[in-house]
Amino acid sequence: MSETTKNIKVDIWSDIACPWCYIGKRRFEDALARFEAAGFDGTVEIEYHSFELAPDTPVDFEGSEIDFLAKHKGMPADRVQQMLAQVTEIAESVGLHYDFDALQHTKTLKAHELLHFAKSQGRQLDMKERLLGAYFEEGKHVGRVDDLVDLAAEIGLDRDEARHALESGEFAADVEADFAQAIAYGIQGVPFFVVDSRYGVSGAQDPAAFVQVLEQAVADAATQASEDASPEVVPDAR
Repeated sequence: MSETTKNIKVDIWSDIACPWCYIGKRRFEDALARFEAAGFDGTVEIEYHSFELAPDTPVDFEGSEIDFLAKHKGMPADRVQQMLAQVTEIAESVGLHYDFDALQHTKTLKAHELLHFAKSQGRQLDMKERLLGAYFEEGKHVGRVDDLVDLAAEIGLDRDEARHALESGEFAADVEADFAQAIAYGIQGVPFFVVDSRYGVSGAQDPAAFVQVLEQAVADAATQASEDASPEVVPDAR
């Protein structure tokens, strides 16, 4: 790829309680490193958007992740256990260490509000990483205000400001706007990556698929569709 100063915007719809979203994050980061190493010297702006996979989940779910998925997906517990073992193995392949035994399943709405607060402070990417790690690797609760404020403080955000944002619902409308845009795009599952408002990549795909779309965005810069157009979707290959 020849050098270019083209700037690219990548919008990512994602949920905290989504194991594939964390895996997809790592695979996209791998792709971005390859893309830049191939000669891209522009800027890739990344913004995360809210999506709830299970909005009916209580904040304090009584039971294990196996219990939740068995009920939510209507699958036998042993099948769920096999599925989680497979996801854990895939996560390990990208350097993540999932601990489903310690995981505390919860409603993620407030976590999404926290991500919008962090965005207002220029720290959304750091907050996203911290939330995913806390949830999947450390067994921390990411649904209660007190726990979320602690995580915000860990990355250097003001504790009192974070608490105010969550307790007042200051960013609730931003979360709802993300949900509405997901519906407009026809997004039914996450992660979902939208590149330059034109190309959609569904799922935690191989880094090569992300590289291909980023290269295509550069090549087609002069003929980009308008921001309101629905993105052309690259199907999930997993």
